[in-house]
Amino acid sequence: MNVIAIIVAAGTGQRIGAALAKTYLPIAGRPLILRTLDRIFASSAISSVVLVVAANDLEYCRDLLKSDTSLKGRVLELQAGGATRQQSVRCGLDKLDAKTDMVLIHDGARPFVSAALIDRCIQAAALKGAAVVGLPVRDTIKRVSDDGYIQSTPERAGLWEIQTPQCFQRDLIVAAHQWAVTERFDATDDAMVVERMGKPVCVVKGEASNFKITVPEDLQIAEAMVRAGLLA
Repeated sequence: MNVIAIIVAAGTGQRIGAALAKTYLPIAGRPLILRTLDRIFASSAISSVVLVVAANDLEYCRDLLKSDTSLKGRVLELQAGGATRQQSVRCGLDKLDAKTDMVLIHDGARPFVSAALIDRCIQAAALKGAAVVGLPVRDTIKRVSDDGYIQSTPERAGLWEIQTPQCFQRDLIVAAHQWAVTERFDATDDAMVVERMGKPVCVVKGEASNFKITVPEDLQIAEAMVRAGLLA
């Protein structure tokens, strides 16, 4: 089975508040994106990777990848992204060839995904067409109005916090993104595109360590956990 991973890392990371895009910020001395690639390539199920980055970062990222000895011999292709995450994923899909069976899509800012979780997601998608990873919501969720008042409290049972990776049979995810273009539909993740097209998506139990680096506190937590030996 030929599984291509699309790593989406084209965002600016404005919420981090750093001069350098968060993709390249160090976590215990190693750039975030290299840590993510380490984890993706740790799965023997991944045939190759398409790394989607901001167009302005292509040269910088190419130099970074060339300087990293751990990536030698890996099948890795760089691609410029678009203005939105969804557009960036489509840019990655454009790099697929006819031999691709499955597509695994992962946020570049989730540098601690395990190979075991990647493999479980791929296996589920191979059987069911589409699979995402996530965790059951633990806190009470409130729907709040624009002016700050609680409108309702959804039943917590059945609510999940969805992560990446998300894995799909190639023809399904390509068709879903083509449908989204035609319908002018913009989604927050790829599963939502498939859902809106009317196709089922199964959920695989995720991992708490597979958190996304979004704000400065996330970077500090990741740094502390790596240095304490809790994350590699």
